[in-house]
Order: sequence, then structure tokens, then C-alpha cells
Amino acid sequence: MKQNTRLFLKTALFSVVAPGMVAVFLPLFIVRGRTAGGGATLGAALLLLALGAAIFLRCAWDFVVAGQGTPAPIDQPKRLVIQGLYRYSRNPMYVGVLSVIAGWAVLFGAGILAAYAAAWFVIFSLFVRFYEEPHLTRKFGEEYAAYRKRVGRWLLR
Repeated sequence: MKQNTRLFLKTALFSVVAPGMVAVFLPLFIVRGRTAGGGATLGAALLLLALGAAIFLRCAWDFVVAGQGTPAPIDQPKRLVIQGLYRYSRNPMYVGVLSVIAGWAVLFGAGILAAYAAAWFVIFSLFVRFYEEPHLTRKFGEEYAAYRKRVGRWLLR
């Protein structure tokens, strides 16, 4: 099996288990039994859901193709991924996951999911600050330091 095919399969498995659990399965479990909104609410929710999914999928693609790895911590990219959406944010994959959660919150009018998204933002922020950034600094050195100076942690500078 080709290397990229194997990486795509690993990425798909990881995506179902980790981001899928956080952004799809748990939010839908939390709002089980609620009725989805319609009209403009439905449109806004679908936009957030689609945007978040597209962001995540594009980032996963870049991890495999450019980084030669997966989003899973046990099979990280071998090369620093700084193209695609990573030109604008150092953590677009997390932004995508949070956008999906926000989409569910809007769709179901569920403040509890907004709080859930905020909790995950704090978790992601702590993970990025205290694990990912030091790890990437050790692994990629000056290349990562220059990237950090150019690109903001979450959104455009």
C-alpha cells in the first residue's frame, strides 16, 4: 500500500475517534431529543458545520500530503506544515473543530454547546501552549520560530 494511502487511512480513523467524538458524537449526545432550528438559524448552522468540516478536511489533507504524517500525536507530520490554511493560522484544525461545535450550538439553540465549545477552546489553548508549541520548537527549531513570528496562533494577525 502506498505511503499516502496508509496515512489517509490512519487520518480517517483518527478523525472519527478524536475530532469526531469531540465535534460530532458528544455534541449530538448532549442535545439528543432537541429539535433543530429552521430558516435563518438552519442556514447559519449549516454554514458553520460545512465551514468547520471543510477546514478540518483541508488541514488533514495538508498533514498527509505536505507533512507526511497524520493529526494523531502518535504519527505526527515529519515536515512542518505551513501551507494551505496554516499560512493564516497555526491551529486551523482546532478552529475547524470549534466551528463544527458552534454549528451544532446554533442549530439546536443550545447554550450548553456554546459552553462546551468554550471549554474545548480552553483545552486546545492549554494543549497548544504547553505541549504542541514546545514540541514543535524542539522538532523544527528555527523554521518553527520564524513561522510563529509570521502566523498567529488562532486567526489572522
